[in-house]
Amino acid sequence: MPTTTDLLPQIDDIRGLESKLQQQKAPHQRLILLDRLLSYYTYTNPQRAKTFLAEQAALIKSHPNPDVELNFHLYSAIVENQLYNYSSSLEHFKLLLDLVEECGDVKQQAEVYIDFAGTCINMQDMDQALFFLDKAGKLLRAFPDERLRARHTAREGFVQLHFANYSRAIELLIEADKQITVFGSYTNLKDYHFLILIHTGLGTIYERNDDQEKSVEAYLKAVEIAEATDMRSRLSWNYLNVGNGFMALTNLESAEYYFQKAIETHEDVNPYAKASALANVGYCQLQHKNYENALKLFKKAENQFKGMSADAVENFALIESWRGLAYGALGKAVQAEKCFTKALLLAEAAKDFKRLSSIYKDMAGFYAQLGHYAKAYEHLLQHSQNAERYQQEVNERKRTELEVKYEAEKQHKEAELLRLQAAKLQLKALRAQMNPHFLFNALNSIQNYITSNESNNAAKYLARFAKLMRQSLEYSDIEVVSLEKELAFLNDYLYINEKLRFEDRLSYKIVVDDEIEEDIIGVPTMIVQPYVENAIEHGLRPKESGNIKVDFSLFNEDTILCVVEDDGIGREKARQMHLNDGRYNNHRSRGTAITEQRLQLLYNSREKKVYVNTIDLKDEITGEARGTRVEIKIPIIDIHTR
Repeated sequence: MPTTTDLLPQIDDIRGLESKLQQQKAPHQRLILLDRLLSYYTYTNPQRAKTFLAEQAALIKSHPNPDVELNFHLYSAIVENQLYNYSSSLEHFKLLLDLVEECGDVKQQAEVYIDFAGTCINMQDMDQALFFLDKAGKLLRAFPDERLRARHTAREGFVQLHFANYSRAIELLIEADKQITVFGSYTNLKDYHFLILIHTGLGTIYERNDDQEKSVEAYLKAVEIAEATDMRSRLSWNYLNVGNGFMALTNLESAEYYFQKAIETHEDVNPYAKASALANVGYCQLQHKNYENALKLFKKAENQFKGMSADAVENFALIESWRGLAYGALGKAVQAEKCFTKALLLAEAAKDFKRLSSIYKDMAGFYAQLGHYAKAYEHLLQHSQNAERYQQEVNERKRTELEVKYEAEKQHKEAELLRLQAAKLQLKALRAQMNPHFLFNALNSIQNYITSNESNNAAKYLARFAKLMRQSLEYSDIEVVSLEKELAFLNDYLYINEKLRFEDRLSYKIVVDDEIEEDIIGVPTMIVQPYVENAIEHGLRPKESGNIKVDFSLFNEDTILCVVEDDGIGREKARQMHLNDGRYNNHRSRGTAITEQRLQLLYNSREKKVYVNTIDLKDEITGEARGTRVEIKIPIIDIHTR
């Protein structure tokens, strides 16, 4: 856990950078200095960060720098998010997505997806949040990074918090906390930003579960980190949360202390927390029987709430009911009754049965003090009825929460099952990859070179064969490889078939469309080879010689179309031959059938869709078979690296 003393060298570094910035005139150097300053102020002082961002935006226009521009949009998006300007944050993220997917590395992509999910959560767009978290998750499974994994876990926790799946949310947030804490002295400012979010989230969950002591403990942890790291943009909210917790525990002295801190904090541009803190200090004064002071504070809070969103209606109802109690205690019955009546109207408009129950109870006490026992009894009945309706609401919410939890757990289990099935299929695919005839013929040919004293050829082909075997074994543990590596694997496989198995009677060609950047596009491992082997085994093996062409092109932005075409004997003749020779009956059902199941899982398709299309090629005049064409739709998995 950082302390203010621990952070003094960092603050001194920032002051030194600002001094250098004042002296530096060269635009490129200013861009770099601004970038370094923004890495600090984005999290500690968003308002100051906006000043630097404005200068950086102007410099980028005249002196383009892709790395700085990428960071510029990321910092801008985070700053706008912290300043509650979610639509502006969204615009920067949209620009950032294009940049990071074009020139960013895999870690930058995952970081952007995780941060984008944060803005989506704040905008209540859970579908988008889940979409980007899923994208980040896939990247992190292929390219693990513990720091990003911790942030990803934290965001997942907040999604579960939104869905009221509190038990799962707690698990995820605590796990994220452990993952970040492991970094120790290597924890950076952004990690602390996430730790504040994590403990704020935990405080919210404990508060909703009526565990006020744990709630206060979590909120205090968030405050401690925020104060030590000078991250004050949301600090007034954390002070308010701590104060509310102490107020629920009837520790009014501590509650007032934190409410005052919320009021005195100036860095948060959202006035809601301060207005709430003012009202709550008024309530504390009410409990201390300082009625006149309480009324002044209620008036101040009311003025600050005016012009805010519809959510403020609940606060007006609360303030009016507290005001009624103050006037009642001062013996001003007419004003008290007016305030209570107004509070009832506001609570009824909001359909807030909890607040209505509380107001009716206060009014029952008020009328009892005045000796109006009939009215007191009527309001007590209304208190009971609204308390009952509120309890029904709570029960319904719990039922909904259980349904949400069940569905979330079900989806989680389904996702895990799909991953497990995919892994099993990948192993099965490996076992079915290399046809025994290919292995036997290749090794037999190498043996012939050895016995014929052709040591150079034997060494060359043995090295190529060993490389192919090593690659196939390594790929059994890897979900995704670059298309470049998949092409190299295919080339080695076809080369060995050409030279060793078919003794130059096989010709092959691999063609890749110019639009495809094979070094930065990822594909599932060993996804094409079964179809190439199938073409060799069924189409070309019975012939004296043959040709295979493997063509890769973009089907759409998310899919590669791979076409494997041979000039073999065709499927019908191969089928007839297999009726007389049962040695190869199971070959297609093993390799290619497994691959088709993998594609179904990789596309997360709940419906049976066709991702592989097989076409019989025939002579247009004679109608005789002249080969087979297999079209495979392969999902693109981004693995951009510089």
